[in-house]
Amino acid sequence: MFKQQFSNASDACALAEAIVDTVREPLLVLDHDLRVIAASRSFYLTFAASSEAVLGKPFYELGDGAWNIPALRSWLGQMVCNTTALNDFEVEHTFPGVGPRVMRLNARQVSYTVGAHTTILLGLEDVTRQRDLARQNEELLRQKDVLLEEFQHRVGNSLAIIASIILLKARSVSSEEARRHLDDARDRVISFANIQQSLHASARSGVVALGPHFARLCQAIAQSMIADHQRIRIETRGGGKATTSEAESLGLIVTELVINSLKHAFPEDAANGLIVVSYESCGAGWTLSVSDNGTGKTQVNGRVRGGLGTGIIAALAKQLGADVTTVAGRPGTIVTVRRAAAATRTVSAGASPSAASRTREHAE
Repeated sequence: MFKQQFSNASDACALAEAIVDTVREPLLVLDHDLRVIAASRSFYLTFAASSEAVLGKPFYELGDGAWNIPALRSWLGQMVCNTTALNDFEVEHTFPGVGPRVMRLNARQVSYTVGAHTTILLGLEDVTRQRDLARQNEELLRQKDVLLEEFQHRVGNSLAIIASIILLKARSVSSEEARRHLDDARDRVISFANIQQSLHASARSGVVALGPHFARLCQAIAQSMIADHQRIRIETRGGGKATTSEAESLGLIVTELVINSLKHAFPEDAANGLIVVSYESCGAGWTLSVSDNGTGKTQVNGRVRGGLGTGIIAALAKQLGADVTTVAGRPGTIVTVRRAAAATRTVSAGASPSAASRTREHAE
């Protein structure tokens, strides 16, 4: 049907010339010897060239030899011989009268039913702006990483200073109760510093592997809280992935529970003490548990009495849309934080606060 619209070759030629001139991107028509048969108006405008400097000239001589690239010559040569296509070949060059440009080339060979000759349609897309934007984005990302590194460094130093000040205050007070509260505050500052350091080391992509994250936290806690003569181990089992925000909340929960166990579950002369941090996920649901084989905690009226840590854990679990349950006895205590697969990530304001009352906290 399309062929029947033209009574002679001149009509088809006129249509071809109109198509070439209408194309918005620079377009060249080359013969079998890669000489320019026709060029689009946009080619002349883009490269500030005249028809006398383009028509009949070898393609590799155009633009002060900008296209005389061995890899490009090889591609075009293969296309002439094997009728292959040239896709997304990029050339970066400073063109005379135009300046630096990045051009993306695509080429197709056209064969005809009459005669053995062929022509090549060569499209040139100016992607200079896209490449400049990509470089700017890369530079902005690099600057962001530098600023984030500096921010993390400053946060770490600030937390260390705060912990040192709290320690000095704890040593200077005479009240045993005040000293205990200051020691608890210092432990929480140090734990938050450990969490920030762990997240910074593993959250470049915005997704945190929880197994290594929990392992680093527990290692830091063990180094700072388990004395050389104590026989207490902390193990981490299972794993999964979470967003940075979720990993931070889960890390705070683990830290609170592990510190609780170290402080209150084991006597000074404990032998073979063990704390296990376990995490398992299934779809959108997950289960985090922290258990120990210590002395346990006697329940009063069916509930475990809690302190500040209880409120912290309950609040964090609520943010995660999870429930907290505790099995306390002698020996050992297990605290489980569970989010069902169908649970949402947030809990309504009217949710029952009973989770807090079920949270295990050895410290009063």
